[in-house]
Amino acid sequence: MAIDRRAFLRDGALLLTGAAIASQTDRLWADTAAPPALRIGLLTDCHYADRDARGSRIYRESLSKIEEAVGVFNDQGAKLAVELGDFIDAAPEVATELGYLKAIEAKYAQFRGVRHYVLGNHCVDTLNKQEFLGNTAMPAAHYSFDAGGFHFVVLDSCYRGDGVAYGRNNSQWTDANIPAAELEWLADDLGNNDRPTIVLAHQRLDVAGQHAVRNAAEVRKRLETGGHVLAVFQGHSHANQVQQIGDIHYCTLAAVVEGSGQQNNAYALMDLHADGTIRIDGFRKQQDYDWPPAG
Repeated sequence: MAIDRRAFLRDGALLLTGAAIASQTDRLWADTAAPPALRIGLLTDCHYADRDARGSRIYRESLSKIEEAVGVFNDQGAKLAVELGDFIDAAPEVATELGYLKAIEAKYAQFRGVRHYVLGNHCVDTLNKQEFLGNTAMPAAHYSFDAGGFHFVVLDSCYRGDGVAYGRNNSQWTDANIPAAELEWLADDLGNNDRPTIVLAHQRLDVAGQHAVRNAAEVRKRLETGGHVLAVFQGHSHANQVQQIGDIHYCTLAAVVEGSGQQNNAYALMDLHADGTIRIDGFRKQQDYDWPPAG
């Protein structure tokens, strides 16, 4: 009989390695006839900092949590990994913040595939964008790429309403925006693409309020008229949530930083199938999802 992933991890496996976690659970939809076209590791909101916990945020433990996640991604053959923002938490000085970034990047770099990142507000609070990019494998603040027959778009919502980029403590986290130039780039990118598309974001595009991109409705129009967007994956609000707007799934992942102990970790493997099926296999506190092709 299949073992429920979260119950197994919660009740019996605090000392298991990533390999043991992967091999002793009902690994990945054994009833699926065709293997996925692409498998991707997903995690978000590590908020790593070498400082004491604040409330439910256990900053130091994010190093061991991401190490576990990367171990599972490697064991299960993920080709890409994506961290959906707030990789680090803010520090008072640039040098301290760079130390946080180098420490968690060293753990993430143990992934044997290609690493991707989304800028979160905490990533570019003390640091500027060039400093974050220069100390990770992130190629640009926003960009797109192709893999496994799919197109991926990485968005950057770390701009104030007046168009100024976040950095050096110049912003409020509730004032997140995608500026006009990036919206134009997004429309061009989607218009020149004929592959099924996955969008990767930090601040949320499916809601209004403090965790949302302020011009989210305008961004969604671009995604909907692009014609090929299957799903948006995002973080920022730290809890599992999913909804569908039109034909697009919006999936908010649980945060790595919340709660002490590996039982409170959260990460996922995403299987993308050639027919458009998307399957999310959640670990620890991350939920599972299974979305058949649209239409």
